[in-house]
Amino acid sequence: MTYKEDQGRLGRLVAFWVLALFAFFGCFTLYREVLKNYFASLREPLVASMKKIPILGIEFNGAFVVAVVLFAAAIWFLMRWLNRPKVADLLIETESEMRKVTWPTMPEAVNSSIVVIVCVLFLMMYLAGADWLLGQWATRVLVGGGG
Repeated sequence: MTYKEDQGRLGRLVAFWVLALFAFFGCFTLYREVLKNYFASLREPLVASMKKIPILGIEFNGAFVVAVVLFAAAIWFLMRWLNRPKVADLLIETESEMRKVTWPTMPEAVNSSIVVIVCVLFLMMYLAGADWLLGQWATRVLVGGGG
């Protein structure tokens, strides 16, 4: 099934970039923490005259190449996965449902937040008081504290 350019564009765009950031973080961590530290052969520069990539200042070694290839494969897989009909339909439907949402204004959001905070504080005090009272009662019953 082919989709129009604008169909679910924002939903698919956000999903792609969020997952791409996760893939980048994973590949970067793999490069820094695993490949450079545990594989001595991957630490050696691939080109003797160019130990670091100009401007970027990143070491040009096997660990870097493995991480870049893995990241490119992840991006390719991600693009293919996001264009699968089931996933694309889900993202298109999600975006269309999000367009129907009525978002609160700032005063409504502030008032609702105040109500929630007050209710949580009241419930917290109630539960703390009930816990203290039941603890006192249990101590008197089990230990036999006189009063």
